[in-house]
Amino acid sequence: MVELLRNSSSVITTSNRFACQACFYGRPTTCDSVNCCRKYSCCLFDGLAIKSNRRRWALRTRRSLLYGFTKKNDLIIVSNMVASIEPELVSEDEEEYKLIEKTKEDQDFDSLPPWGNIVVKQDCDFELKSGSQPLAVSKKLKMVVDGEIRVHFLEERNEEILSRRVLMLSRSNKVRSALEIYESMKFSGLQPNVHACNSLLSCLLRNELLDDALRVFVFMRTNEITSGHSYSLILKAIANVQGFDSALNMFVEFGGYSRAKKDFDVLVYNTMISVCGRVNNWIEAEKIWRSMQENGYIGTRVTYSLLVCIFVRCNQNELALDAYYEMIQNGLKPGDDIMQAVIGLCTKEGKWDLALNLFQCMLDGRLKPNQICCNALINSLGKAGKVKLAFKVYDTMKSLGHTPDTYTWNALLNALYKANQHADALRLFESLKRDQNSQLNIQLYNTALMSCQKLGLWEKAVQLLWQMGASGLLVSTPSYNLVISACEVARKPKVALQVYEHMVHQKCTPDTFTHLALIRGCIWGSLWAEVDEILKNVAPDASLYNAVIQGMCLRGKFKSAKKLYTRMREIHFKPDGKTRALMLQNFHKDST
Repeated sequence: MVELLRNSSSVITTSNRFACQACFYGRPTTCDSVNCCRKYSCCLFDGLAIKSNRRRWALRTRRSLLYGFTKKNDLIIVSNMVASIEPELVSEDEEEYKLIEKTKEDQDFDSLPPWGNIVVKQDCDFELKSGSQPLAVSKKLKMVVDGEIRVHFLEERNEEILSRRVLMLSRSNKVRSALEIYESMKFSGLQPNVHACNSLLSCLLRNELLDDALRVFVFMRTNEITSGHSYSLILKAIANVQGFDSALNMFVEFGGYSRAKKDFDVLVYNTMISVCGRVNNWIEAEKIWRSMQENGYIGTRVTYSLLVCIFVRCNQNELALDAYYEMIQNGLKPGDDIMQAVIGLCTKEGKWDLALNLFQCMLDGRLKPNQICCNALINSLGKAGKVKLAFKVYDTMKSLGHTPDTYTWNALLNALYKANQHADALRLFESLKRDQNSQLNIQLYNTALMSCQKLGLWEKAVQLLWQMGASGLLVSTPSYNLVISACEVARKPKVALQVYEHMVHQKCTPDTFTHLALIRGCIWGSLWAEVDEILKNVAPDASLYNAVIQGMCLRGKFKSAKKLYTRMREIHFKPDGKTRALMLQNFHKDST
């Protein structure tokens, strides 16, 4: 069977077991010979038919052609040919030209692409010869549609035009069409440009065709047309599919850590730093950053934003500050994300003055700090005892449109507590109670109870404890401890015992601090029977024995202190320094 595809400027001749193909340019002419095309050095065997509306003719052209043959049992597979251009003078008459034009009109080519319809099947293995140099077709082509890639003869030979087609098809996500033109260009000895290849890479990776993308990337590296964008696309895809380790190994193989000349750019380093950030691997992120510096690259805002965020997440605050300072030194203006991250790490490090300066810089640069940043700064200032500055930041926070939350109120209450302004802290807490929009939590109540403890306001402390239970909050052991301590300061041991009984009744487990506060209160109230009862009912604890012995010595109960000290040594508890000093000082004294 011989078939003429006039539209695609290609001739395909097929017999029962062999195939011959030619790509030509110029107008064809007819010839009476059907058994031999001497012009093309192509033999047609018996039983050969030329199918073009039953017309039989041979062709001549101005260009000599290269041919390839392949033998298959049941199917003829026609390979791509590369035409060499050689001028040849051929006389053509008008009648022959009209015959060809009529043949073109009779044929229906609407279903064929403008560059032909050649199919390369998977698992076909053959060679095309161009002079003395073979062109091998790989078996491992990834099939994207119906298990096959179609390789076409290209009428267009301009690499820029074809590259533009690949680019546009890739951007339109036409995977099959873009890949077919790309493969056709390769087999025709044409080379797509770097923009077309990068766009094709992106298209293949969007459609999860990693193997095809890797083959395109290998072709780009072989022909030295890679760019930083190419490396970035591949490394990101490898990280998504195969994980961080595979991406890092590939980066190292590309020479990422070496000082050798390579076609990397900052984008490649940014990609790898981002990949490190996904798994919080700050060690490799730092190594990539240092390698980028050694190779003379200057980071972008994206670079430093990634570095600061990774280092802050991994609690590497010094490295985060180094990245921030380098960014400023390189003349880059940090965004609000970097500024807020640096403010957060400064508050953790107790560098409230630097955090306050950065906060002011954000305001001067018309950046809006978020609520988390404001709360962190208020908390840092409160811990440093800078109450006025903390409330100034609070006022600024409200002017920025942020609504104070429980973290804000807790930071302000703690600021007042740290500054020993306990009465002001209680007044602020009462104002929050009156505000129906304020959500009081256990932390706010505990902060208020701490102020009650310092002031010895046992009635207020007990009142807050009952309010906590009435509001549905789960009263914890630290809350009971604060109330008992307030009773201790106010010398109200009997009230403290009542609170303790309520605590046990509510099935809240007392701890060592509970028993210590209770014992100290009972000692100062001379409730010795209650002290003995507590020691009998709780698990033996050296700190409790030390507290009781010291209290007995201070209250003149030397004989009882000696007995308890002896018992303490018998159960192998070690007395602290104060207990030993008091016993040595009062050893020869005797009292009840």
